[in-house]
Amino acid sequence: MKNLKISIAFSGALFAAAAAFSPTSFAVFDCKECGSVVDVKSYKQKGEGSGAGAVIGGVAGGVLGHQVGSGRGKDVATVAGALGGAYVGNEVEKNKKSSMKHQVVVKLGDGRTRTFTFSNPTSYKVGDKIKIVDNRLTRN
Repeated sequence: MKNLKISIAFSGALFAAAAAFSPTSFAVFDCKECGSVVDVKSYKQKGEGSGAGAVIGGVAGGVLGHQVGSGRGKDVATVAGALGGAYVGNEVEKNKKSSMKHQVVVKLGDGRTRTFTFSNPTSYKVGDKIKIVDNRLTRN
């Protein structure tokens, strides 16, 4: 009976020591893809110009510039109008194609930080507990 108690005590101590020095320390409860939301922000992403806005703006600016001045000044005004119109036309096109983006920044259990970008607003708030499943956020 005494040997049984010593054996049980020794086994328990050995198990406790192994658990304490184990690198995963009961990985059943460890979730590398779990974490919490640390930041939520929205921003306007400027669209890209295809060149059509610049061409249309350049033509319109050139026509308007040609209406100003006479002689050599007319040529300068035409070129300046075309350049200015091309720039404005390109900016208008990019602005028209812009969209709102919504970012959710997540700090994971293993210390990594991941950022997820959405086209539509999300209901995630700072402090929400999440889990990443198939590269998508889910509430934990």
